[in-house]
Amino acid sequence: MAREFIVPGQIITGAGALDMAEQALAQMGKKAMLVTDAMMIQLGNCAKVEAALKNQGIGYTIYSGITGEPTDTMIQAGVEQYLEEGCDFLVALGGGSPIDSMKAIGSLVKNGGNISDYMGKVIDVPMPPMAAIPTTAGTGSEATQFTIITDTKKDIKMLLKGKVLIPDLAVIDPQFTMTAPPKITAATGLDALCHAVEAYTSRKSQDMADTFALSAVKRIFRYLPVAFHDGKNEEARVQMSIAALEAGIAFNNASVTLIHGMSRPIGALFHVAHGLSNAMLIQECLGFALEGAYDRFGELGRSIGAASDSDSDQEASEKFLQEIVKLTEELETPTLEQYGIEKEAFFQVIGKMAHDAMESGSPQNTRRDITQADVEQMYRNLYC
Repeated sequence: MAREFIVPGQIITGAGALDMAEQALAQMGKKAMLVTDAMMIQLGNCAKVEAALKNQGIGYTIYSGITGEPTDTMIQAGVEQYLEEGCDFLVALGGGSPIDSMKAIGSLVKNGGNISDYMGKVIDVPMPPMAAIPTTAGTGSEATQFTIITDTKKDIKMLLKGKVLIPDLAVIDPQFTMTAPPKITAATGLDALCHAVEAYTSRKSQDMADTFALSAVKRIFRYLPVAFHDGKNEEARVQMSIAALEAGIAFNNASVTLIHGMSRPIGALFHVAHGLSNAMLIQECLGFALEGAYDRFGELGRSIGAASDSDSDQEASEKFLQEIVKLTEELETPTLEQYGIEKEAFFQVIGKMAHDAMESGSPQNTRRDITQADVEQMYRNLYC
């Protein structure tokens, strides 16, 4: 069966990528809105992008109103600033939140309305040119046709989709990930691991995506612990940036599954950062998913050297899960309780979270058949 394989229009990677990207930025327009957050300004990362724009005589305005997981109100404020300033293209600098926000802003600046209007629909509207400069190695948003925005009225995270949301330019420059602290490095790195594993074991997997997913998994197991323990290790940062991009390309074409489906409601209701909520769910969700895809999980186990050809697929799958658990422990992933979420408050909304998870469609990509009751039980198991 023929399958489409989608990647960003142009990708520039490696040390000095921002310098190389200057001419590409100049071709995108005359005035940019730089979507970022206050931390990027404080760390001096924003100034580096400003210098690149100035070098090419590009006008710009900075929208730094992304104060956490992006919401519909943040998006609307960004749209208003873009129009008031007369911008004609967008640049995002930051983790997944600024990049996702850029995509959502871009979908509205020429078309009006509210971002919630696109819930459950494929976004296919005129967009301004977009450039993404990630500062974390995890979300892969620089390579995907997805954006996740919180609907503040309904308390849900909206998964929005459309090929027009893929950035025209992705600039993967490891200088920007060097400043990520250990906790962010761990959470975003595990997010990338989830992307790769879920893409490889998804019902929608395909050969091209498999290639990127397997490569990402191997890089992450090798380099994420190094980047976590030694944030100044440039080789580890470079390799994790590549892994995050690979994982993003993989799930952009094969989708995610159970982990992401269950993660979004936790983030929406308890304001847990996306990568961290994924990390909290890895063991429980993959423990459920193994049974439906021993062949795929077994191959993952062999790819990282956790299992050999003499192991059965089930044995290799279980060894892979054991290695993931070891990795999350090494990266000091907290439980929900350790994070400060009260059991009673969590249990009160399990029904809503399970419903919202299933409504997203992601759990159904898991190769093992799944029901809402299964999802509810897995949420309960997080406190066992």
